[in-house]
Amino acid sequence: MALVGGKLRALRQRRGLGMRELALRSGVSHSAISLIERERMSPSVDTLAAILAALGTTLSSFFSDLESGFPTKPFYKAEELAEIGRADRVSYRLVGMDYPNRRMLMLAERYAPGARTEAMIAHNAEEAGIVTQGAVEVTVDGRMQILRKGDAYYFDSRLPHSFRNVDADVSEIVSAITPPTY
Repeated sequence: MALVGGKLRALRQRRGLGMRELALRSGVSHSAISLIERERMSPSVDTLAAILAALGTTLSSFFSDLESGFPTKPFYKAEELAEIGRADRVSYRLVGMDYPNRRMLMLAERYAPGARTEAMIAHNAEEAGIVTQGAVEVTVDGRMQILRKGDAYYFDSRLPHSFRNVDADVSEIVSAITPPTY
C-alpha cells in the first residue's frame, strides 16, 4: 500500500499542479505540503482535507483508493448526481463525486430562463461541453456565440468566459473540465 505522502504527490502531479499552486489553492503552506509529500510530517485531518479538496477529491475517496485502487461504483443514477453549486438559478450536478482521485470534472449544467454565470470566470484548466437542450450564449475572451442543442464548445479556461441562457425555457449543457476544479 502506498504511503499518504507518495500518494498525495502522485495525485498532485497527475493534476498537473506544482506545490506552490496547490499551496495557493488549499491554504496550506508550500513547506508543509513538501514535508507531507516526503513523509516527514503527518498532516492533520483538516490539513489533508484542505489539500485534497484543492485537488478535487475527498478524504474518503483518497483513502478508499489507497485500499483498493479501483472505484467501487462506475454508474450513477440521475438522482445520485451531487449538486456542487447552485447560484442565481444555475445548477451544477457532478458525475462521480466519489470516484477516487478524479482527473476530470464532468457536469450536468442546468440554466433557468435568463440565468447566467455570476461574472466572467477564469481558471487553470481546459473546458468542453455540448448543449443538450435550449440555447446558451457562451462568451470566451470577448467572443460570443449562441449555441443550440447539439452545438459544442472547447476552450482554454484561463480565458475569461461566461454562460447565459437565452432560451425561453430551461437550457442544459453536459460539460467536462480537466484538471478538475471541484
